[in-house]
Formats: sequence, C-alpha cells, structure tokens
Amino acid sequence: MKPSIDRSSRPSEGKIRPFHLSPVQSARLDNGLQVLSMQRGEVPLVSVCLALSAGEAYLPTGQGGLAVLTGDTLQGGTERRSGAALAEALEGLGTGLRVSTSWDSTTVAFTCVAERLDAVMALLSEVVCSPALPPEEVARVRRERLSSIRQRGMIPRDLADDELARRVFESSHPYHRPLAGDERSVTSLDREELVSFAGGYAPGQGGLVLVGDLSSDQAVNLAEKHFGAWRGVESPRVEIPVGEDGGDRSITIVHRPGAVQSELRIGHRSPARGDRSEIPLRVSNLVLGGAFTSRLNLSLREAHGFTYGVRSAHVFRRDGGAFTIGTAIETEVTAAALGEALKVFEMYADGGPTTEELSRAREYLAGIFPLRMETTSQLAVALAELVVFKLPADYHHTYRDRIRAVGADSVRNAVRRHLHPGKSVVVVVGDAERTRDQIDALGLGSVEVAEPWT
Repeated sequence: MKPSIDRSSRPSEGKIRPFHLSPVQSARLDNGLQVLSMQRGEVPLVSVCLALSAGEAYLPTGQGGLAVLTGDTLQGGTERRSGAALAEALEGLGTGLRVSTSWDSTTVAFTCVAERLDAVMALLSEVVCSPALPPEEVARVRRERLSSIRQRGMIPRDLADDELARRVFESSHPYHRPLAGDERSVTSLDREELVSFAGGYAPGQGGLVLVGDLSSDQAVNLAEKHFGAWRGVESPRVEIPVGEDGGDRSITIVHRPGAVQSELRIGHRSPARGDRSEIPLRVSNLVLGGAFTSRLNLSLREAHGFTYGVRSAHVFRRDGGAFTIGTAIETEVTAAALGEALKVFEMYADGGPTTEELSRAREYLAGIFPLRMETTSQLAVALAELVVFKLPADYHHTYRDRIRAVGADSVRNAVRRHLHPGKSVVVVVGDAERTRDQIDALGLGSVEVAEPWT
C-alpha cells in the first residue's frame, strides 16, 4: 500500500545548503589587460571570456549598431586566415567562439578541454587583435542585421520595448535607440568604421577571464603568451547624459489596426549596476513582478484572467538602467488590465512587501543562486561582470549573504527612491480605435496615439 501524501498544505522549507566559490585570482599584464582566474578541477574543461568595454552605449547616435555589427563580423576572418579556415580550425579543436555585444561590452567566449586551451587561445587572440573584417563579410552581416531590424519592426513585443525606451530616455541618450541600431544608422555604416571600431579594442579597457582546470599561474602565463604583445588605443566614448524621470505619467498607444492583442509596457529609469539599492531592488522586484507568485501575476493572471503572465524587471547597466512591467492582453481588456497593473504598482510602491513576502523572496533568491554558478561557462560569465561593471572581486562570493541580509527598511527605502508609478511611461501597442476611449476614461494621464517607429 502506497503511503498517503498530505497535499492540503505546502511542504516546509528546508535549510539553505552551504555554497562556496573558489577564490578569484587577479593579475594585470604590462599592457593593462586584467586577468581573472578561478580554479575548478572537477572536470578537464576551461571556459574563457574576453570582456571589453566596447558596447553600444558609448557610440554617437549616427553610429547606432556599430558595436553590434562589428562583433557579428569578427569571426569573418583574421589577418592570417579566412573565415572558413577559422571555423575549420575551431571545429578541429572541438569548440567555437561566442561573440556577444551589449550596451556595456563586447565579449568573446569559448569552452574547451584543458589540453587544447593553448591552441584555442591563439585563435581567440587572432580574432580580437587582428580581425580582417573582409568587405564581403561586412556586407553579408549588414544584410542579416537589416533583415532582423525590419522583422523587429513587425513584432508587437519588440515595438513595445523600443517605444518604451524612446519615451523613457531623451533623444540624446544612447538607450533611446534600439541596441542594434535602426535601419538608417546601420545602412550608413561602412567597413572603415567597423575597422576603426575594432581597432579601438584595447587591453586596458577590458579583462580576460579563465575558469576551470588550470592554476592562476597557468592563466597568467597563457594571457601573457597570447595577449602580452597586444597594443591598442581605446576609442573615445560619448558622454552619457545623466537624467531623471519626467513629470506626470504619459501614455502612448502605438496604433496597429485590427490587432487582437495589446502589448503593454510600464516603465521608467532604474539605477546602475553596483548601486547601493541594487540588491534590495532585486529582492523587492521578485515580490512585485519577478516570479509566478508575484503580486502583479496573482492579480492580472490569477484573479482577473487578463493575461497568461506579467513580469517586472530592473535592467541594471553600467550607466543606469530601466525598470519595466510588461505583458500581453486581449484588446477588449486592455484598459482594465492597464488600470489594474497601475493599481498594484502604486499599492506596492506605497507600502512595499509584507514581512512574509520579503522572507520568501530572500530565501528564494539565495537558494537558486548556486544554480547560476554550476558550470565553468556560467562562472566565466559571472567573473566577466566584475570587469565590465567594475564590481569588487568578492561580489559573487558575498551575494547570498547580502541577499539574506536585506531588511524591510532597506527595501522600503529602495522602493521609495526608485519606483515611481506616477512618473512612469505607459506604452500600449495595439488597436488605438478600440482602446483609446477606455484608456482615456481611466484618467491616468495624457494619451497620445502614434504610428510604429522605424
């Protein structure tokens, strides 16, 4: 006979298990390149990430998309070998390079077996220090990027994200534009600009991270061997303006005739990565809209049936970020869902989380943290954050303790400083003819109807 299971109550929470990260070893080459390493010898693998502060945020408006386009073209060949030869060499070593460009950085990463690390590092050095950026590859990648930009302009959720950014950040701010640029800026970029930008990759502006089956001495020796002779002058950066959220709440409806759904966004500015409010805001957001059991989801999904799911998030970038609430709802309930979302947002901003909500959020975030630090690849990405965001070496080592130490007062102070329902920007992408009157009737703020922006 099978034992009976009592499903009438939730199982009790277990104790959080101890979790310890290996120490981070730090060194700096004579050319300024920072080298971070962490020894993890459980498996014979090493993950490497070269992180450069060469992101989109430091480009003038007319060059939007240049950092992304350059990063996408890096594997098109080097001064020593063609793109096909590079791909063949990487495949022969059982690995591949992953290039990623964000607002704050360009990263090139790989994972390989430890015995092949020297050979793969040589290829990484070629790609970053002597890229060829052949004209035909630049043209191909530009075509792909333009196709993606046009496609993005037809996807409601992307339209909503882009319009929110345009409304939250002024036109002189880099975050005002899409990360990968727009059709006009990308079309205008020529190969010489890509060559100039890649030439601005400089050892003093980034760091090399190595995690896995190697010692700190081996990490420094490999860095010196493959990057010690690297020289470069960092490209000048645009000054990112410091601004504040606007005055009264504004509402923009991006008109899509006949749309059966509306994409809803509510948002405003958020502090930078490393700000003293970052950790309290991470805990706070889990209660508001960062989990399935959040207040927003329990209201809009569970209580009212407006949506399959609603989320909120803080995006913490190096020079400030953004807070966003986002969901998709049927056209007929757009106004009702907007009113309810703002009601929940305002109530939370006024009172913050309850003691029970705060406790659950702390324990959840502390409990899942080790899952983000299981593989050498995850650890390399985490250590690269130390370089990009200029965080202390023990940032991840003390993360769980700082999460669990968040108190009610620190959360309330962070919420009071950084959540502003009354100054938020609201964007609705949907059928304005069927939604505007109902939204107007809510009396939430001035309503503007706009056409999709390209």
